[in-house]
Amino acid sequence: MNYSKTLFLLCLSLCIIFCTSCATIAQHESKPVIIGYVGGFNGNIVQASSIDAKRLSHINYAFIDVKDNRAWLHNEKTDTVNFRKLNELKKINPDLKIMISIGGWTWSKHFSDAVLTDTSTSNFAKSAVDIVSKYDLDGVDIDWEYPGMIGDSNVFRPQDRTGYTSLFKNLREKLDVLSTQTHKKYFVSTAIGGSLEFLAHTQMDETQKYLDYINLMSYDLDETYDNFAAHHSNLFSPPNKPYIYSADMCIQNLKKVGVDPSKIVMGIPFYGKGKVVESAVNHGLYQIPVRPMFGGGYTFLKDSMVNKKGFVRYWDDVSKAPYLFNEEKKIIIVYDDEESVKDKCDYIKKYNLGGAMFWTYFSDSKLYLLKVLDKEFGYE
Repeated sequence: MNYSKTLFLLCLSLCIIFCTSCATIAQHESKPVIIGYVGGFNGNIVQASSIDAKRLSHINYAFIDVKDNRAWLHNEKTDTVNFRKLNELKKINPDLKIMISIGGWTWSKHFSDAVLTDTSTSNFAKSAVDIVSKYDLDGVDIDWEYPGMIGDSNVFRPQDRTGYTSLFKNLREKLDVLSTQTHKKYFVSTAIGGSLEFLAHTQMDETQKYLDYINLMSYDLDETYDNFAAHHSNLFSPPNKPYIYSADMCIQNLKKVGVDPSKIVMGIPFYGKGKVVESAVNHGLYQIPVRPMFGGGYTFLKDSMVNKKGFVRYWDDVSKAPYLFNEEKKIIIVYDDEESVKDKCDYIKKYNLGGAMFWTYFSDSKLYLLKVLDKEFGYE
């Protein structure tokens, strides 16, 4: 074999290897994301060694507080330990991204003050990016519940509508500057409600320009209704009850205001919610509630409650959602299970959404639901 032919074959082999590697990378990047929220807001040390890192694309560490118009480590001693432990998971999954999530239901009280002026917004964004830089993290998630609305006795103003957009613009710009120094890609995301009221108080068509992911909290939907017990994370709204919120309705609302579907990440609860109801009609569904009851994480529900202790599992094929009902005690529990999560994965793939996120990782310690996400999105 002459030198020219040998060189040609060598170049051809390298080209094939390079193209195969590029195809593998492209295939990996094309997978829907799986974003798991991991809580450290109670000052607890996260049991990071119990997290199956290969099953996730992102971990959102919840939560970082807001104080004096700055992002603030409310539990600095444990937060910093948790950052270190979560970062160590990259030894198992080098592609895993660790992000800080700022706010949450309880710690959204001072977002409005923090973004009231251009200066305060810039300073707040800098404080968040400083945390990312100091602890070698991968981005910022904002969980403001909710701009322009009272939430949990929050400060709120009409200016929140534009302040919300300005916050993400500042975060994106400052993370891009950091990227030039570290040569890392940084992510910006937000957790949102999909109600028309939320969309009226924000500029999601403009805000999305600065966002990698929009984490739709398509759960706790039952809290919209006071006079009947409904699903809290149903995929579809019943045609005869068009006022019932659903993941699909929220996604359609986002599309109508111009949000790119590829940025929408569907939220899935890894927990159930219970209520005592007045009537056993329709196995408790849509009946008048008497009082709330404990639901529990999905591992607990599957192992201890489904078709046990008087609780019978029913399937609502219109809403694509399961529920449990104890006829004697008139207790209904609404939740997601493997069947409903599979339906949501099919929806995500059909409409080319960004992926799925869930609250929270340790609510399903045996990973029953996460394994469904992994299988359907090609992580296994």
